[in-house]
Amino acid sequence: MNRRDLLAGTAFSVATAAWSMIGAQRAWASDPIDGQLLASLQVCTPKDALDRLMSGNGRFAKAWAAASDIATPVERMQVLNRIWQNECQIDPAALAQGQKPFAATLSCADSRVDPSWLFACGSGELFEVRSAGNTAFDEAIASLEYAVSVLGTPLILVMGHSGCGAVKAAMDTAPLTPLLEQLVAPIKASLQSGDDLSKAVQANARHSATELTRRSDVLKFAEAEGKLTIHSSYCDIGTGVVSLLPK
Repeated sequence: MNRRDLLAGTAFSVATAAWSMIGAQRAWASDPIDGQLLASLQVCTPKDALDRLMSGNGRFAKAWAAASDIATPVERMQVLNRIWQNECQIDPAALAQGQKPFAATLSCADSRVDPSWLFACGSGELFEVRSAGNTAFDEAIASLEYAVSVLGTPLILVMGHSGCGAVKAAMDTAPLTPLLEQLVAPIKASLQSGDDLSKAVQANARHSATELTRRSDVLKFAEAEGKLTIHSSYCDIGTGVVSLLPK
């Protein structure tokens, strides 16, 4: 391929990505948000989305550790509720008219891994996509395209967790139902020989993060333009601590 063909191909790819984003915005277009409503929806928006998530998780993990030493369920909940006392909540009346989440998450459907709890966020702050194994399945990517191209969400955090049953199933040789086989297929693609469950979960989270931009021109273009950052992470359920993973 000569230089002219290469440049033409690159230009075509960029144009295709741009039109993909424009098409998504048109398809999902809603009434524009006026300035007053936008200000109300962004009242809790931090300057640094990732720093806000990690600091919120620090507060949650501290309360989670304290709750583990308490005998009664009511008292445990009282300890956990303290993480909300100094947090922010968007006006419900504003949320009835729109949303402007400062971050999106792709996480497992596991009942123990609730992003809003883990990051001490209120309603309207996180755009959450969840499925067993936190894989980058088609509907997940489409949902995140909406969050980024229409809602303007600047951060996607992919999160795996300790003891993930979906990853464990992908590592096992036991037969699964056809739908479960379909679910774990992308997880199997991320597995490395010799990895234990923890390493496999982390590899799967990194793989899902990579797949987002590999399979979506909308997300790839947004990242290239500096409008989107994608990170992968790992949650230890026992401690409640979420750790960022190296790319």
